[in-house]
Amino acid sequence: MMISLIAALTKNRVIGKNNDLPWHLPDDMKYFMQATKAHHVIMGRKNYESIPEKFRPLPNRTNIVVTRQKDFLAPGCILVNNMEDGIAMARAGGETQLFIIGGSEIYDLAMPHADLLYLTEIDTTLEGDTYFPAFDKSEWNERSRTHHEADARHAYPFDFVVYQKS
Repeated sequence: MMISLIAALTKNRVIGKNNDLPWHLPDDMKYFMQATKAHHVIMGRKNYESIPEKFRPLPNRTNIVVTRQKDFLAPGCILVNNMEDGIAMARAGGETQLFIIGGSEIYDLAMPHADLLYLTEIDTTLEGDTYFPAFDKSEWNERSRTHHEADARHAYPFDFVVYQKS
């Protein structure tokens, strides 16, 4: 089973602010939905709570939420206490490519297991309070890069980049 992290991040690695995205990039959201569709996704409790209620659980995916809260409720999701149990659930479910969708602590926990990184690299620096973990790009090979210019719907230019662990 391939383990993939998927995230959008700015030049300063910001992925969130006040439990929300500090940008509006509709084509990135579409990319995320297409890439993760029909797969298991692992997210942390805070990330789960940041998803608008009408989209919870994320449709057409097996949603796994990692939380230490014993009484946490996430209808339609599988709850686990740690990353390893989440990965084991996806493997037991016959998953071929598991997607880790955040947030910051979940990415940190998953990085040692990652085979691929699906990163939307946003060409700007923004303030935030949640960051994608720093990683050594020399340990990763760039498999693909697709550029997207800023336009009427997207305030910043960005690249869809897929990295594979060397």
